[in-house]
Amino acid sequence: MKVTLAQHAGFCYGVERAVEMAEQLAREGRRCVMLGHLIHNDQVIARLRDLGLEVADSPEAVPEGAVVLIRSHGEARAVYRLLEEGGAEIKDATCPNVARIHRLVREAEEEGRRCIIIGMPEHPEVAAIAGWCTEPLVFSGPEELENWLSSDEKYRHLPLTMVVQTTSTRETWTACVEKAKKECTNLKIFDTICGATCKRQEAAQALAAQSDIMVVVGDRKSANTGKLYQLCRALCPTVLWIENAEELEPSTLDRKASVGITAGASTPGWIIKEVYNKMSDKIELEIEESFAEMLEKSIKTLHTGEKVTGVVTGITPTEIYVDLGTKHAGYIPVAELTDDPTAKVEDLVKVGDEIETYVMRVNDQEGVVTLSKKRLDSVKSWDDIEQAQEEHTVVEGVVTEENKGGVVVSIKGVRVFVPASQTGLPRGTAMSELLKKKVRLRITEVNRARRRVVGSIRDVERAERAEKAAQVWETIEDGKRYTGTVKSLTSYGAFVDIGGVDGMVHVSELSWSRIKHPSEVVNVGDTVEVYVISADKEKKKISLGMKDRSQDPWTVFTSKYGVGDVANVRIVKLMTFGAFAEVVPGVDGLIHISQIADHRIDKPGDVLSEGQMVDVKITDVDMDRKKISLSIRALLEDGAAASADAEDGEDALVATADGEGTQIDPAYTEE
Repeated sequence: MKVTLAQHAGFCYGVERAVEMAEQLAREGRRCVMLGHLIHNDQVIARLRDLGLEVADSPEAVPEGAVVLIRSHGEARAVYRLLEEGGAEIKDATCPNVARIHRLVREAEEEGRRCIIIGMPEHPEVAAIAGWCTEPLVFSGPEELENWLSSDEKYRHLPLTMVVQTTSTRETWTACVEKAKKECTNLKIFDTICGATCKRQEAAQALAAQSDIMVVVGDRKSANTGKLYQLCRALCPTVLWIENAEELEPSTLDRKASVGITAGASTPGWIIKEVYNKMSDKIELEIEESFAEMLEKSIKTLHTGEKVTGVVTGITPTEIYVDLGTKHAGYIPVAELTDDPTAKVEDLVKVGDEIETYVMRVNDQEGVVTLSKKRLDSVKSWDDIEQAQEEHTVVEGVVTEENKGGVVVSIKGVRVFVPASQTGLPRGTAMSELLKKKVRLRITEVNRARRRVVGSIRDVERAERAEKAAQVWETIEDGKRYTGTVKSLTSYGAFVDIGGVDGMVHVSELSWSRIKHPSEVVNVGDTVEVYVISADKEKKKISLGMKDRSQDPWTVFTSKYGVGDVANVRIVKLMTFGAFAEVVPGVDGLIHISQIADHRIDKPGDVLSEGQMVDVKITDVDMDRKKISLSIRALLEDGAAASADAEDGEDALVATADGEGTQIDPAYTEE
């Protein structure tokens, strides 16, 4: 017969902690009263009575001067108040996982939220949780929850917070969560099932599936033991539930090739050993060793600075809860998860993820250990930082702060100082422009002893620019088009970065229109389309153009205007002999000084000014030389002639019989 003990069986951390506190008080010789049964195991309670501990059923029954030991299932807030008012000294043995639920429902109530508790209403743990909030809603499963939500539409829109009994089954809790998510519009969910409970149930199920008979050891008042029994019955043909070795009938094991044993969270190791021993003296040594290994894992002590691995069991807006597989309840404050200010918790961890962390602080009294993922990453990152310096590799980080001398970049938790001269920003630019931005840099100095690291963003930019420039020079050719960025402006043109190399667009190549300064067309930082006019690879000079060559201004002009047409033009330049005017963008015509007015003028500026819009008549077009003659005077004379004709017409009237005037055609003559 093969006998196998489930990997996770017996006392959980919360129960073990409570029993140890009781035994310590007994050793101190102090009068101690357990408020109710400390744990759900009559045999353990009997042992504690033998050590001198008493049991009180209510706060009023506590003898004066006695130390009161709060049971592992916890008590309602009102019980603490009664004890404090009575002057009792309180020793709190509430399981840290249960105490966390008390805090969650208390905070929910302070936020104006109503609490839903998934668990057995009559269970002491659930009753204690309900005692930390007003008007709690307790449901044993998804059916009850659904009935309540369906009873009134308004319930679905209430601000609700949902928690679960630590020893609930994962199946029940998952069903409740799915139902609540579908129905409720303002819901906060906290998975408070104890990690040890899940492991115990999973280990029991795995063992039951491969055993001929399963023995479940635990007090019949223990809810978690009852759940183990139910889970095993679904997988094993024969399941026995016993409280101790005396209840085991050896004959029930006859002809069984494999026997599995599990035990509830309130079952001490000595009871499990007695059950083993009764099965067979031959396996006693193996039993003791197996149990010793299991016990060692459950009571392992952690130390500050230690690296530990656990499983994420819950995520709240402020903390991430981690099951470390030890007696401690681990949690990571959100601030200790990552140093990336732009990262979101839900993108970094999920329930069920395995996570490696660093122990910041251990509180053995409360059974809580504070963890940090960020600090572990930082410790690991120092090796990466030193390697990056040695190998001259590029690293990436986020700019977290600025100071007078430069900026600080966080690289996996390591602070890297980048002097202002190495930021790559133009002189006079505010360092604040880099805040919260991801940057690439090269590590130039590392002093681990002084925790000092210096880096350069500019070195990376220079190297990348040089690499891009080499690619540009390798492939550049006349007429090739690029999308570039305007880097700077001068009076004679604009410099454009076309990918690591700057080329110049002369002011005459920016637009077909006549302009005085490049800023009339582009600004620094603009993205522009340019083409190569010429490239001198030896002198490293590139001449660029922006004007659309497909739109020939002369063709545009000739298709729109002809000799004798009137155009509205812009005066672009005044000379001593006349004025140049833009007819269409890229085509200018000359208004000779003699054609500016219908009277003599000393200089064009007496009548015209640059930028002025005037109407002109096109008097001549030289197609070969592409020159245009314009005249304002011709329009003035045309206007004067038209007026004269109108006046002559008014004079050519003859009298008629009715006395009204009739216009006579000037070409009319009597025969």
